[in-house]
Amino acid sequence: YPEKHESAPNMESDIRYARMKVEQGASYLVTQMFFDNQKYYDFVTRCRAEGITVPIIPGIKPIVLRNQLNVLPRVFRTDIPEPFAIELARCSTDEQAKEAGIEWSIAQCRDLIAHGVPSIHFYTLMATDSVRRIAKEIY
Repeated sequence: YPEKHESAPNMESDIRYARMKVEQGASYLVTQMFFDNQKYYDFVTRCRAEGITVPIIPGIKPIVLRNQLNVLPRVFRTDIPEPFAIELARCSTDEQAKEAGIEWSIAQCRDLIAHGVPSIHFYTLMATDSVRRIAKEIY
C-alpha cells in the first residue's frame, strides 16, 4: 500500500493558494490529480464557503503502471483510496494495473459528471491510450 506522506499539503494551504490565484486573475482552477472524489467535493465546498466562485476542474490521472501505486502518492502527495490500492496490489502485470486504472477512472468520471463538474482535465503523461478509452466510455 502507498505510504502516507506527512509533507502533503493540507486543505488550508490549498485554499490559500487557490484564493491567491483567483485574486491574481485566474478565471478557473484545475486540481492536482486525485483518486478519491470526496476529497474533490470537500475542496470545492470549502472553496465556495471561502468565497472562491470560479469553476474548479477536477484533475484525473489514469494509473498505467503497477509502481504508480507508490510513486504517485510520494511524488504528487496524493492518496490512493484503500479499495483501489488493494485492487492495484493484486495486479501482477502493468497491463492489469492499466486496466484497473481505466476502470477506476471511468467510475470516477461518471461520478464527477453526475455531480455536475464543469469539465474534466486528464493528466495524460504515459496514459494517452487509457484516456482515449475513458473518454469513449464517459462521453
